[in-house]
Amino acid sequence: MKQALTIAGSDSGGGAGIQADLKTMTAFGVYGASVITAVTAQNTLGVQGFETMSIDLVDKQLDSVLSDLNFSAAKTGMLATSQIIKVVAKKVKEYQLENLVVDPVMVATSGDILLAKEAIATIKEELIPLAKVITPNLNEAKVLIGRDIAEEVSLELLASELHKLGSEYVLVKGGHQVGENAIDLLYDGVEFIEYTSKRVDTKDTHGTGCTLSSAIASNLALGYDVKEAVKRSKKYITEAIKAGCNVGNGNNPVNHFAMVYSFE
Repeated sequence: MKQALTIAGSDSGGGAGIQADLKTMTAFGVYGASVITAVTAQNTLGVQGFETMSIDLVDKQLDSVLSDLNFSAAKTGMLATSQIIKVVAKKVKEYQLENLVVDPVMVATSGDILLAKEAIATIKEELIPLAKVITPNLNEAKVLIGRDIAEEVSLELLASELHKLGSEYVLVKGGHQVGENAIDLLYDGVEFIEYTSKRVDTKDTHGTGCTLSSAIASNLALGYDVKEAVKRSKKYITEAIKAGCNVGNGNNPVNHFAMVYSFE
């Protein structure tokens, strides 16, 4: 069985973070392991609080799983601090971890800040250059290239500027745009590829970013190239959003197993 690693925060509500990642990996038939960087008090209404793991414990978790399991891909999510990002980057290089998907988690769907401001420079300098693909949403993309969030910037410009940070591929997620379609744009430094789906009229989108990035990591672990991995993952997240999970009183999570019995 192919194996993939998620390095991220825990969501007590089960809709995002480590929980979403492991559900997604399972849905694709990939064995998922985890390194927890932070523990959140979180539900469908928002993030009520969080605490980061000690640097020593993150370091030990990474050594533990990387020295034993054979990962074909990995993804990062909520890393919280500069120190944790540096430890993760160090271990990625030390263990020559391949097919790294970096989801530069900065803000939760609810608007809660999940990355310290000083850590933004660290993720740009230390981690993104090690990535096979990065998966920022519109706001994260703007922050990473120093643009104001309120500024109107094309997906093409965002992808071009982000690619200069050193990842092999950039996937800018356009789900926060308005319009009939949800368009994500993949860029490898030469070619732009659009992935388009009909926008789903729902507020229940908790965990979409975590789910998409872990789907891409799962498909890379299964041996698909980046373009096909993104295509399969886009189909998966679209169906997961359509199905949804009506479990709370706020922005409910997507349904990670909507396609388990029909996905090909």
